[in-house]
Amino acid sequence: MDQSWTDKIVIVTGGGGGMGQAAAKRFADAGAMTFVFGRTLESLQESAALSANIIPVVCDVAEGASVAAAMETVLKTGVPHALIHTAGINTPDRFMAHADSTRIASEESWRKVMEINVIGVANMIQAVSKPMAANGGGRIVVVSSTAGHGYDSFAGVPYTASKWAVHGMLFTARMQLNAHGIVVSEYAPGEADTPLVKKRPVQPSAKHKEAMITCEDCADAMFFIASQPHSMSIVQLPAYQPFGGMPPQITLPWLDAFEIKPKA
Repeated sequence: MDQSWTDKIVIVTGGGGGMGQAAAKRFADAGAMTFVFGRTLESLQESAALSANIIPVVCDVAEGASVAAAMETVLKTGVPHALIHTAGINTPDRFMAHADSTRIASEESWRKVMEINVIGVANMIQAVSKPMAANGGGRIVVVSSTAGHGYDSFAGVPYTASKWAVHGMLFTARMQLNAHGIVVSEYAPGEADTPLVKKRPVQPSAKHKEAMITCEDCADAMFFIASQPHSMSIVQLPAYQPFGGMPPQITLPWLDAFEIKPKA
């Protein structure tokens, strides 16, 4: 296990907030020169203010040209030892059928979710893998979700579809990249109190949020995974969440003081 990240270069996507920001600080505090990728400079500057080792780079992971430009910036310093890919989105309209038509996922929402959550992963893996391989290898940790391992009513159909795609992508690509010295791992958190929670059509209670995985918990988990010499697939769950999905009650908050709420 790598105990020190001094002089190592790390890229963290989605680094402008949430678990990405927490992960960036975790690696920076361990001595890594940490490049945070994100779509808005303002949020990235907030992350950069947390450590002198954090460098902001504006990048839209869904756009190949944007990723290529961001990688040019990183490669001027050196080859990344690790990619920590946390970038992902969800939308409030996440149903295939619903009495409220505004909650049915639009074509635009489908495209945004799939482009960022799936194509974004592919773009970043392809961008870092060639220089990593030429440099003798590296580590890639991609955040998927328990929604990619089962069903998740609140996560929604587009998001769940995207995370199943990521899960499949990583399992298929793992051995191809391992052959070039690149260790690929998957981190699948369950309910975590990240900015994505604000996109839910029904907000969790304060007590519910207090019991969720924190962004700092996520950062510690990703740091541990990236520090291992072997490929890993880790599911992390808050104590109350069953693995494989949540109860399929999609029109009301499913938790009320840690008990399943009956249908109205």
